[in-house]
Amino acid sequence: MSWLLGRNRPQPQQDAALAGGSDDEDKNADPQLSKAERKAMEAYRFDSSALERAADAARTLERSRHAREALELSKLQEVTRQQEYQTKIKEYEAHVEQAKVEQKRIDHEERRKTLVEETKQQQQRAQYQDQLSRRRYEDQLTQQQRVQEENLRNEALFRQEESVARQEAMRRQTIEHEIEMKEKNRLKLLEHEMRVKAKVDRENRDINLEQIRLKAQEHRTTVLESIKTAGTVIGAGFDAMLTDWDKVLTAAGGLSLLALGVYAARGATGVTSRYIESRIGKPTLVGETSRFALLDALKHPIKYIRRLTSKPTDALQGVVLNPKLEERLRDVAIATKNTRINRGLYRNILMHGPPGTGKTMFAKKLAEHSGMDYAIMTGGDVAPMGKEAVTGIHKVFDWSQTSRRGLLLFVDEADAFLRKRSSEHISEDLRAALNAFLYRTSEQNEKFMLVLASNTPEQFDYAINDRLDEMVEFTLPGLEERERLLRLYFDKYVLKPAAEGARRFKLETFDYGATCSKMAIVCEGMSGREISKLGVSWQAAVYASENGVLTEKMVLDRARSAAAQHKQKMAWLSDHERLDHKSVTGGKIE
Repeated sequence: MSWLLGRNRPQPQQDAALAGGSDDEDKNADPQLSKAERKAMEAYRFDSSALERAADAARTLERSRHAREALELSKLQEVTRQQEYQTKIKEYEAHVEQAKVEQKRIDHEERRKTLVEETKQQQQRAQYQDQLSRRRYEDQLTQQQRVQEENLRNEALFRQEESVARQEAMRRQTIEHEIEMKEKNRLKLLEHEMRVKAKVDRENRDINLEQIRLKAQEHRTTVLESIKTAGTVIGAGFDAMLTDWDKVLTAAGGLSLLALGVYAARGATGVTSRYIESRIGKPTLVGETSRFALLDALKHPIKYIRRLTSKPTDALQGVVLNPKLEERLRDVAIATKNTRINRGLYRNILMHGPPGTGKTMFAKKLAEHSGMDYAIMTGGDVAPMGKEAVTGIHKVFDWSQTSRRGLLLFVDEADAFLRKRSSEHISEDLRAALNAFLYRTSEQNEKFMLVLASNTPEQFDYAINDRLDEMVEFTLPGLEERERLLRLYFDKYVLKPAAEGARRFKLETFDYGATCSKMAIVCEGMSGREISKLGVSWQAAVYASENGVLTEKMVLDRARSAAAQHKQKMAWLSDHERLDHKSVTGGKIE
């Protein structure tokens, strides 16, 4: 029926006319309308030409004699088309069912793969858990084996110690038995000698008695004659003295002058000895001093000549410390020097910190920089003096008052006798020495400056703390300070001896600065004294080598060995020592 409506009829001209008409209408349309508005207007337009053609076709068909046949043909065509459409629908449904079946197959396949993968994952998990259990079991076996080996080792050590103890006991018993046998033999020999001597004495008894009798008779005769002679002389003397009063007065005057001379000599000797001790000697407690001492000058003349000709130097020359600490110590040195120049009162200073951090060195440099004399005494020398400690302390302070340049008295290990009187158990002699020290330092003085050094300042008596004007803490050198110290001692102990061409001292060519930087990291926690000893060990390594050449490996090995020894020393500290000597570990309690 499509030909009735004119669908299969070509209409190029009409289409062109319509297209042309639409174009003309677009051109004739209002230009103010938008494109969307124009499309909306075109939707409501109606082309009646198709209906007119359909009506003409219908009228033509009605007049035709084949109209019924054409209608039946069109119905058959429509039925055929409907059947074809139903067939396509069934084919589509068959395709849909086939797609569903395929989808079910794919789902089943995916589920099967998922099950296979889950089974594989479970197997891997089971294998991993089995491996973990095996490792755990092996670790337990290894741990048990280690424990057993440790127990066997301890048991072997215990048995060895028991064996050594038994051997020592047997050796001691053997030595005691030998001593006992020697003593018995000596006693038997002595007894035999005494018996022989007694036998000889018994045989010679008559002769001995006769000799004793003759000696006694001669002694009695001699004594009687001496008494007679002395009586005669004394009687004649008294007779002459009583008859001549001039002799009596002369004898009395002589005795008086003799007694006066004896007492005057004793006093002069005491005064002279004190003067010599204060001027050209030194007290017993003073171990080292820059003041002139006759005996020390005779022992070390060159040292004293150099000291007299030396000029004041920088207080921090050769001392490597933290920059902030160096700045503070420089202020102390300048203040001390100006105090001596202006004849002011000196301030007492406490220097505390780990050993080997430069406290004693700075005290000497401070005295030399300010132009003062210095004297070093150790607190451990006070206790052994007992009752003489008080006298010794007074002598030290009396001696310090005679210094014309001012004296810096440095007391090292001061906590040895300046302990707390309230909590510490100290002897009466040490308590008396502490009281004498407190009495002589009760006021600031323009003659001497007191500098105390201690590794455990918390043990000081409160009265000692009250006499301190400034406290300076010397800490362990940091990374930069350790590197500076290593460079200093490398130049002193390695570069200079190698440059001077000393025998059996050569140096391999390597980057000295980089090596010192490496060693500064290795030597963490070491003090300045330990680093100085490390420099000496480099020389020992050269002297122990076959060719006398110091290599970079030898330098680093010595540094690592020194660091390991330092850690071992720190590990040896007991918990009590860590609490009482916190400054040994730099204030850290591990």
